[in-house]
Amino acid sequence: MAEKHKPASRGRLGRIGGLLLVAIALVVLVSLGTWQVERLQWKEALIAAIAERRSAPPVSLDEIEAMAAGGEDIDYRTTIVSGVYDHRKERHFFATHGGRTGYYVFTPLMLADGRALFVNRGFVPFEKKDAAARPEGQVTGSMTINGLARPRLSEKPSSLVPDNDIAKNIFYWKDLDAMARAAGIAADRVVPFFFDADATENPGGLPIGGVTQFDLPNNHLQYALTWYGLAGALVVVSGTYLYRQRRRDDSEK
Repeated sequence: MAEKHKPASRGRLGRIGGLLLVAIALVVLVSLGTWQVERLQWKEALIAAIAERRSAPPVSLDEIEAMAAGGEDIDYRTTIVSGVYDHRKERHFFATHGGRTGYYVFTPLMLADGRALFVNRGFVPFEKKDAAARPEGQVTGSMTINGLARPRLSEKPSSLVPDNDIAKNIFYWKDLDAMARAAGIAADRVVPFFFDADATENPGGLPIGGVTQFDLPNNHLQYALTWYGLAGALVVVSGTYLYRQRRRDDSEK
C-alpha cells in the first residue's frame, strides 16, 4: 500500500513546488509593474516641471547661481545673459540636428565680472566645424542672449560614450571642466553650468540656435501594462493547469 502512495505524494510535492515558483514569479512581475507605475508618476511630474520652467518669466543669472548653490534643479530655467563672446575658445560637441551630423558650438561668453559662461550657441554641420567657414556668425561686441540654464555633468553618462578628444576639439559628453581647461580658462572663473541659446537667428544662419531637446521618452505606462499583463497571463495559465490537474486526479480516484 505504501508503494501506491509514493507517486501521489511526489505529485503533490511537485505541485506545491510549482505553485511556490509561480507565486515568486507573480510577486516579481507585479513588483516590476508597480515600479513602472512609480516611474510613470515621476516622469509625468518631471515633464510638468520642465514645461512650467520653460514658460516662466526669465530670472537673472545671479538667481540661477543661487538656486544651483542651494541644490535646486536649474535645468531648463529661463534666463537672460549679457557679455562678449570669446570665439577663439569655442568648443565643439558632437551632435546631430535635423538628420545632419555636426557639432554644437559651445562658446565662452565673457561676463562683466570677468567670468566665463559656456553658451551652446547651436548647431553647425560637420563641414562648418572650423569657425573660418562661418565668419558671419562670429558676432562681436556686447550681446544679450535669451535661453535656458542647463546643469553640468559630474561624470561621463555611460561607458558606451566615447572619451572626449581634447586634441581635436571634439567632445562626446559635456565635461565643463575639460572644456574650460582646453580653452585656457581657470576653473574658478567659470560659471558652474551651461546655457543654451534660444532660436534667435545668427548672422549667416550659423550656428542654428534653439537646439535644446525637450522630448523625454515616457514609455512607463506601456512597460507597466506589459508586466501586469504577464502577471495576469501567469495567473490564468497556472489556474487552468491546476483545474485540469484536479479533474485528472478526481477521475483517477
